[in-house]
Amino acid sequence: MKIWNQKGFTLIELLIVVAIIGIIAAIAVPGLLRARMSGNEASSIGSMRAVNTAQQNYSQMCNGYAATLNELYTVGNYVSPDLKADPTLKSGFTITLTGTNQLMPQAPNCNNAGANYYAKAEPLNYGSTGTRSFATTEQGTIFFTSGNPGGATAPTAAAITAGTANPIQ
Repeated sequence: MKIWNQKGFTLIELLIVVAIIGIIAAIAVPGLLRARMSGNEASSIGSMRAVNTAQQNYSQMCNGYAATLNELYTVGNYVSPDLKADPTLKSGFTITLTGTNQLMPQAPNCNNAGANYYAKAEPLNYGSTGTRSFATTEQGTIFFTSGNPGGATAPTAAAITAGTANPIQ
């Protein structure tokens, strides 16, 4: 009499294992997407803080604020190379800096030292790369807007000045 020594899985057992793995993946993916959006938003807040710090350092030398991110980079390397273009695409957000009122006296290396600035970070794809937009001015506070299904639009400079924008807590 011959004894069969079978080792391995049957087709049914393999299908059950694949189904269980599929269910676990379906539960985990939305959490991973939320974590990625949260990371993108944290990165854009960090970029707004970097712009504020760079502008403060720039204003010490130039008696005013830079009009573009490129100027912050070229005049004194006040921002990192990943923020040197204007606008910059970083971590799923578009980061833009606008300087206004270029009326201040200028130091030798300063091109467009202005009286104020406005920086904003907006998600490339609302709901996918982020659900909030951020903005900051020479006051140094970072403000946000959220919940706009048509695309999160950053708080305007007028809303920030008027005190109607939401500061980050």
